[in-house]
Amino acid sequence: MKRVFLLPAGFLFFCLSGVSATTQAQTTSTPTPDREVACDILVAGAGLAGVATAYESLHAGKTVCLTDITDWLGGQISSQGTAALDERPTQRRRLFFPRGYLELRQRIEDFYDRLNPGKCWVSESCFLPRDAHHILQQMLRDAEQRGEGRLHWFPNTVVKELRKNEPGNFLTSAIAIQHQSAADAPPLNTKPLSETITEAYRYQDSENFTKTMIRLHPPAAETENNDGPNWYVVDATETGELIALADVPYRLGIDPRSAWEPSASTRHGDRYCTQGFTYTFAMEATQEPPSHTKPDFYDRYQPYYSYELERLADFSLVFTYRRIHSAKPDKPLPSNIRDYPIHVGDISMQNWTWGNDYRPGTRRDNLIYTREQLQAQGQLEPGGWMGGLRVETLAAAEELARGFFYWLVRGETDSQLGAGVKEPHPNYRYLQGYDSPMGTAHGLSKYPYIREARRIIGRSYPAYPEGFTVWEVDISRQNFQQDWYRLNLTPAEYEGLWTEIAGVDTLQAIRADGPQPRLQRSRSRIYPDAVGIAHYAIDFHPCMGMHPPEAPGNFERPGERFGAGAAYPFQIPLRATIPQQFDNFLVAGKSIATSHVAAAAYRVHSFEWSVGAAVGNTVVFALQREILPVELVDDLPRREPMLEALQGRLRTRGNPIAFPDTSIFNQDWQDWR
Repeated sequence: MKRVFLLPAGFLFFCLSGVSATTQAQTTSTPTPDREVACDILVAGAGLAGVATAYESLHAGKTVCLTDITDWLGGQISSQGTAALDERPTQRRRLFFPRGYLELRQRIEDFYDRLNPGKCWVSESCFLPRDAHHILQQMLRDAEQRGEGRLHWFPNTVVKELRKNEPGNFLTSAIAIQHQSAADAPPLNTKPLSETITEAYRYQDSENFTKTMIRLHPPAAETENNDGPNWYVVDATETGELIALADVPYRLGIDPRSAWEPSASTRHGDRYCTQGFTYTFAMEATQEPPSHTKPDFYDRYQPYYSYELERLADFSLVFTYRRIHSAKPDKPLPSNIRDYPIHVGDISMQNWTWGNDYRPGTRRDNLIYTREQLQAQGQLEPGGWMGGLRVETLAAAEELARGFFYWLVRGETDSQLGAGVKEPHPNYRYLQGYDSPMGTAHGLSKYPYIREARRIIGRSYPAYPEGFTVWEVDISRQNFQQDWYRLNLTPAEYEGLWTEIAGVDTLQAIRADGPQPRLQRSRSRIYPDAVGIAHYAIDFHPCMGMHPPEAPGNFERPGERFGAGAAYPFQIPLRATIPQQFDNFLVAGKSIATSHVAAAAYRVHSFEWSVGAAVGNTVVFALQREILPVELVDDLPRREPMLEALQGRLRTRGNPIAFPDTSIFNQDWQDWR
């Protein structure tokens, strides 16, 4: 086996303090499992990345264990409520997506007899979150039958412990906890996540839940000290839970400004400032105004709410933006989105930056705990894992979202635009109940929409001695000729920036005396280990400058939006999915090795599917060829024949790894929008 050189575990962007006593972990010995389930692949997290991993693996005849803390498949488009597909126009026009994502789009169209049953204007496809789960469920059943694979679906299940072999380079088993409603307790999805998440991670039965302990392991009988992996573990969770639990190197928040991340908002980085997260909800237009009760907590959050921009200060525009159900789907729409009518019975999903986005940015309120915070709480001790999230911040975000509905229908203030802008719009009701679009009694999404997670630091390579990462300069259309870069980077960083974006002219840039403006990049970086594609703008929902986020007069972290803007079509490198330390552990979803700025583009629906498809095929290939994923890339930039075989597998199975006409000599990507 080829030797892999790893970074020292101390090379992490982690933090100190900020520990909340109410979320202190309680370490305990592992109870005897109630069930033992063997699988070829354990996928933690059933969002689009996890579903895509399972989809490709089932087509290849593998046995997949798929877990999720909620009872819905789909993540963004179901349990998180953002059922409005984020796509770029050129990619959408060409329908250049992975096969499973194309099948998903087709099934949505078949299910509703139209692709856009909501007649929204943010996307070509807006639909009900509850329906997305059923569509994906049928897709996985069909994949299971076609490929003769087997799916073990574990809803309402969290991974509590990971076991490793000696000397510790393989994960050999996992302990999961599945919860059900306890006798005489209300049904699941009655209470919001903040009130149940701590119970979900405890081994013991509770007032609300009864628990089943499940040991997930490889098919072989002897698994604890095997010499090589006969299964793989994939982290497709929304926050990078297994990354933290496995204690592999990762980043959180803002990266320090550098030649690779030149638009970073701070010279030193900030691990507490991640993008805002959102509890979505649905609201329905009514003939008469229903009764609206002002929440007890409304005054706390009212100073935050705003339409944000004058051009967006239009209730009808906001409502139809993410309308997920149209009561009159066959009625033609006017050409101007500002003239879109709202009919009684129309349903809209809300996901608004100065509305239900909660945007903590300090060590007192950060949602995703850092390694030092987890250590201080005991969450990294055996049996101590409690999900790695701050419960108080979840609860505040839930209140913010419920208050935002009241502001939309009854509010008369606007924190950014001043008086006289916001008017009441009372003819709308808040949808809640188990048969509502979000499937919860409280009406909020089952899980918040997470825009930024823990991000692994990849392994070291000749061009990446500090660990593989996809950086801002690899994908951005930013005009780096602006004076800001010359004034805010050191001379060495500024020269390094121009070398990084030179492409085929790199040698010319290195030899040149000073930066060469003519070398402005006109395409994204092309990776020899590309295994998938994605395209979206670098889109920021910045953290707030003060604690708490809803404090009167609060402001977005200065400079955070500076790196935002268009990006070229980009690729998903295999190296970005391979963490340090464990050779049978891969990452799908938002936790791949990207920087803070790049992650703002690598987070949308089609990307999640593409990276999940890539990881699923990689795992199947590795099991079939008895080769580790890291061995496919450890000789780069030299040619890797086995890597080329994997890439051929992806292409022949309808999962593109490059956009049309991709070549290091093709610099003309300006038409991609």
